[in-house]
Amino acid sequence: MFSPRRMRLLVLAAIVTVVVILFYSSRPSQESHSIQDFYHKTMDGMKKDTVPGQAVINAKTGKQAGYIPADKDGDGDVDEDDKKAAAQRQMALKQAEQKAKDSANTKGGLKPDVPSEVVGKGNSAGGQPKKEKVEVVAVPGKTTEKTQVKVKETKEEHEAELELNSILKKSPVVIFSKTYCPYSKRAKGVLLDKYTITPEPYVVELDEHAMGARLQAALHEKTGRKTVPNILINGVSIGGGDEIVELDHQNKLAGKIKMLGNKRVQVSERFTPGQKNL
Repeated sequence: MFSPRRMRLLVLAAIVTVVVILFYSSRPSQESHSIQDFYHKTMDGMKKDTVPGQAVINAKTGKQAGYIPADKDGDGDVDEDDKKAAAQRQMALKQAEQKAKDSANTKGGLKPDVPSEVVGKGNSAGGQPKKEKVEVVAVPGKTTEKTQVKVKETKEEHEAELELNSILKKSPVVIFSKTYCPYSKRAKGVLLDKYTITPEPYVVELDEHAMGARLQAALHEKTGRKTVPNILINGVSIGGGDEIVELDHQNKLAGKIKMLGNKRVQVSERFTPGQKNL
């Protein structure tokens, strides 16, 4: 059994040994961190001190790794040749950008309609080049999704559009009809027999017109109505036979025609003893 004095010495020696071991075991890590910090600081300083025109040196190998971006010709310094090369590239980029803008304007730049020639819904001024229409169609296999497909306007459609615009200029009130249609006869009876309209309405019998089917398709495109009769006031559809009769029964037909006629159209109702202006 050790004496108390020897025990205290042994415990003290053990504590000193542990402290020394811990001290030396922690020093390599600190030195490693110090070396890494010194390396990163040195590299940052070298990057900051790089002068334009100098070659970039690989710090590990000591070999040349390239040139700074301003050295366009790669001769190791920034001189007049580099400035000229940069200016030429900038000019080429500007020219390419302007060319792209001009190309986009040429493809998509239809001239706007002249206000005096604006006719109805979706009108295109006469003489403009053909345009592309956008149709919404169902995607096969996708019942809830639809997609827009650009459909190039055909020559026949363009001719029908021009013919329709020409017809709409003949009178503020235009009646598109078919000779055998009872609804057309009913609408014409109200507009032509019951009322006096000045200028006189222009009647187009689609079944007798050379472009009747195409005109009816163009009317559907512009007004949303597939059937006849189709009555237009200054290019705006006010409906067909049922709508005309209903407006007449409500004593609103003359007012509707005057409103859409923009004071260009005079309407009066025919009476046996005389005429009464509305």
